[in-house]
Amino acid sequence: MASGRAGLAGRRPRVESTAFRRHWTWRTRAFVAVAGAAIALALRLVYLTLRVRLVDEPGVFAARARGQRVIGAFWHDAIPLVPLLKRFRWPGRGTIMLSWHRDAEIAARAVRWFGVDVVHGSSTRGWLGGLRGMLAAHEAGSDLLVVPDGPRGPRHVAKEGVVQLARATGLPVVPIGAAAAPRRRLRSWDRMQLPLPFARVALVVGRPVHVARDADAAALAAAHAAVGAALAEAAAAAAAAVGAPS
Repeated sequence: MASGRAGLAGRRPRVESTAFRRHWTWRTRAFVAVAGAAIALALRLVYLTLRVRLVDEPGVFAARARGQRVIGAFWHDAIPLVPLLKRFRWPGRGTIMLSWHRDAEIAARAVRWFGVDVVHGSSTRGWLGGLRGMLAAHEAGSDLLVVPDGPRGPRHVAKEGVVQLARATGLPVVPIGAAAAPRRRLRSWDRMQLPLPFARVALVVGRPVHVARDADAAALAAAHAAVGAALAEAAAAAAAAVGAPS
């Protein structure tokens, strides 16, 4: 999430060679590349028309400017809106974990245009490898981005991986709520929201949730519940800010 206007980042997406992609036909590879670039371009054009408001009462942006890295967490339906944080000069690059399938690779190609790196893994497939990738990104100085109800839901129900990552890294989990009005809701499991041109968008940064490195099972369970509640609160605050239903 680099600084400046919400345009495309300057460098092209980096695509690793993995066994996941090696079995693809050239048609699939071409479709994924074109679809990812097309989505990034479409988002860029819509972003130019949006009126975006940031609410950061805990002062997370200021703390990040002083060097405090974070784990940014947001619901799956907010993915198209989160790159708009770039408008407010976030001083760092982010890495997100996405799942292992073709549609996720299209999303990966798109988000790389906005200065976000990607590792692959999910709670249902390749979690250990994805966790190693996120820890490597942390060691390299990246902020971490997680979608606790991904990749297949249930919608707005946080999984435990985010608090495990927080315990392993020592980074606070920062809930991010995002909402647009007017918007279109997809008929997908997450009811993903797509902002319509000239929509109002609210980005709400909630109070960080801290997880101690020596947290036991009870402390992890409490942190897990706190993350879910904080995400729900941030999402509701964002929806209220633009007059949209939660």
